[in-house]
Amino acid sequence: MDAFYASIEQRDNPDYRGKPLAVGYAEARGVVSAASYEARRYGVHSAMPSVTALKKCPSLIFVPPRMETYKEVSGQIMEIFWEYTDLVEPLSLDEAFLDVTTNHKDILSATAIAREIKARIRQETGLTASAGISFNKFLAKIASDYQKPDGLFAILPKDAEAFVEQLKVEQFFGVGRVTAEKMHRLGIRTGADLKQFSEADLVRHFGKAGTAYYNNARATDLREVIPNRLRKSIGNENTFDTDLDDLTRLTIELYHIARKVWERIESKQFHGRTITLKIKYLDFEIITRRRTLPQPVGSFPSFWETAKEMLKQQAAASPKKVRLMGLTIGHAEEQVKALPVQLRLNFK
Repeated sequence: MDAFYASIEQRDNPDYRGKPLAVGYAEARGVVSAASYEARRYGVHSAMPSVTALKKCPSLIFVPPRMETYKEVSGQIMEIFWEYTDLVEPLSLDEAFLDVTTNHKDILSATAIAREIKARIRQETGLTASAGISFNKFLAKIASDYQKPDGLFAILPKDAEAFVEQLKVEQFFGVGRVTAEKMHRLGIRTGADLKQFSEADLVRHFGKAGTAYYNNARATDLREVIPNRLRKSIGNENTFDTDLDDLTRLTIELYHIARKVWERIESKQFHGRTITLKIKYLDFEIITRRRTLPQPVGSFPSFWETAKEMLKQQAAASPKKVRLMGLTIGHAEEQVKALPVQLRLNFK
């Protein structure tokens, strides 16, 4: 995802859009958790002390983190990924590897899948993602950073070694500032330079990581995509074009959301018994209402009747205009099947 935390804050508050923004606290010992692209132009970046960030950009807006919101959006994005493949390996809330060699939609082109997923993310969350496409994790990771924000870049097998040779070592996954400085002292500044060293020499200088650097310099990475998630919920939400306060219209919109959730429930053969209604109001207040049933929800009519009743009760309690509404079914477990892996995508 592109500037994930900061982009969510700008999405949810129009006053922040187009302005330099940092997620964190503007206090003496505060640290920047995330920076918008407007802030990055001033040299502000994550892990930077807030005092330093303010010196670089006096107009910087600080917003406290909302981790529950970030987790919710991350869950939405992961749900989109799982519609295409079960081989999803999350690296964090905003980044994952996908193996799409065999995919649920039988799409032959990894680039076409990446383009479709990017469009889905924008449509369903209002955010942008950058995708890297290649035949191994190392190259997909590099490709995902290559044209940010809103990027899509593919590294094909015939171009891979030449592409890696021209990279600066700082662009190699796992090469931080300290390692890069050590490489510079050895005369290693590019992939081509790194390729001149034997595996034994690189292991001697960098330990076990030396083997990875040796392979990466040759565009090789044999790691598979290892799915490590346990699906805990399935949901869907919609941000309305205009804010709504009419119960009839809200009920119609909720019905469409419920139908989409149920389609996903059936396609995944998922069983849950906790129904969650989420509403974001015009003033950006977010409420969630949960109802846990004695047994897993067994049919759409029972799911719909419960969701409709929850909306009716909430509308009576708060008649404010609604800008977003969502439904989730959770409180369940699902085993993940392991499948063969080859072609990979990386989203960030």
